Amino acid sequence: MSAEPARIILVDDHPLVRDGLRARLDSVPRLCVTGEAGNAKEALALAADESNPPDLALMDVGMAGMSGIELAALFHERHPGIRVLMLSMHDNVEYVKQAVRAGASGYVLKDSPAAEILQAIDAVLAGKTFFSAGLAARMIQAQSMQTPLERLTPRERDVLDALAEGLSSKQIAQQHGLSVRTVETHRLNLKRKLDIDGQAELIKFAVEHRRT
Repeated sequence: MSAEPARIILVDDHPLVRDGLRARLDSVPRLCVTGEAGNAKEALALAADESNPPDLALMDVGMAGMSGIELAALFHERHPGIRVLMLSMHDNVEYVKQAVRAGASGYVLKDSPAAEILQAIDAVLAGKTFFSAGLAARMIQAQSMQTPLERLTPRERDVLDALAEGLSSKQIAQQHGLSVRTVETHRLNLKRKLDIDGQAELIKFAVEHRRT
């Protein structure tokens, strides 16, 4: 039996852009657009729908009200299991760095070929990162100058400090108003970003690098 198609939500305040993306993605059997949102409130409602949880949010950077980067940070905090791929007309590397710090896994330009957008979606769904060709080299250079701690999002750093205090996932969840499952996802992300295998090693690292 073939695997279920990946569930994708489109977040863009321009209906025509969403229509174009849906038409392109609906033609790909391995992908399924399960919802559309024109603003942050609608997007968060789709993300919280446990009956049809999305695997990936394809999200515009520049939206009225809350920006896509701010929304990506909320997704990462509340729903870290949902991968976020930013779609933007801006090729400024500073936007890309802000998106990554917010928890996005990729950044693709709106004028990219359809094949590149599909390549980005597949990469992000597979747990990898992806940047449009013109941005990739600059991002690699920028990331090479960062320490592992500098690559953590604000919420991941909060969880790391809580682990240093000896708190359990349940206690961390209560402290920050999150679900235990969400905290566990943050812990997995911490181990991946810090290249740490076990829980004991993660706690040891947390204690050694605890913020004072």
